[in-house]
Amino acid sequence: MTSSPGRPEPSHEESEEHRHRDIRGGSARAAVFGVSDGLVSNVGLILGVAGADPAPSIVRLAGLAGLIAGAISMAAGEYNSMRVQTELLERELELERLELKRNPEYETAELAEVYETRGMAADQAREMAEAVMSDPEVALETHAREELGLDPSQLGSPVGAALSSFCAFTVGALVPLVPWFLGSGTSAIVASVLAAVLAAMLVGVAIGRFTGRPLVRTVSRQILFTLVPATLTFAVGSAVGVSGV
Repeated sequence: MTSSPGRPEPSHEESEEHRHRDIRGGSARAAVFGVSDGLVSNVGLILGVAGADPAPSIVRLAGLAGLIAGAISMAAGEYNSMRVQTELLERELELERLELKRNPEYETAELAEVYETRGMAADQAREMAEAVMSDPEVALETHAREELGLDPSQLGSPVGAALSSFCAFTVGALVPLVPWFLGSGTSAIVASVLAAVLAAMLVGVAIGRFTGRPLVRTVSRQILFTLVPATLTFAVGSAVGVSGV
């Protein structure tokens, strides 16, 4: 891209700063939020049970049950959500494919109008639209992008989304559970809290990178979201106790 006369060329740093992030894919972001869900839910469960002062094996069992149930639930929910979304998009694409066959002239005029609104001359817009319409697959892809805002080749994978969600949740849920396989009592509780805080900090940093928000704010917020439910469940567990069950 050449600069206008008299306008200084942007520096490398300015170009990098102005470059937009890709906010459509979301795989890394989904993984980060999956880890966060697993961390927050399982640290609360583990400390809630630990607060009742049961045998360490009970805490481990509760943590494992929370990890497995949560990971499966997240995966099932993600699969169903992605499956429904994919089916809806496939239906829209099929309807658009039928319209291209039934009303090619109307669809050509519609596409030419889109090009005109972007500053192309009427004759050039019509020529471009006719060139696109000459290939059915290119026509479908173009109309899908322009009218539906989607890429027919990237509708998403329900199985892939489910596996990613399962793995991400599992990683987060494991963090506060690992200390209970290495120790017990107060030392395991403290280790769980410290591990959860460290993981929350890392998640907060990742979220800050994605959103462009100040890291101190995102890290503090993530730590707060992790510790508050853990503190509340620990207090409830301590108040109820094993003898009260």
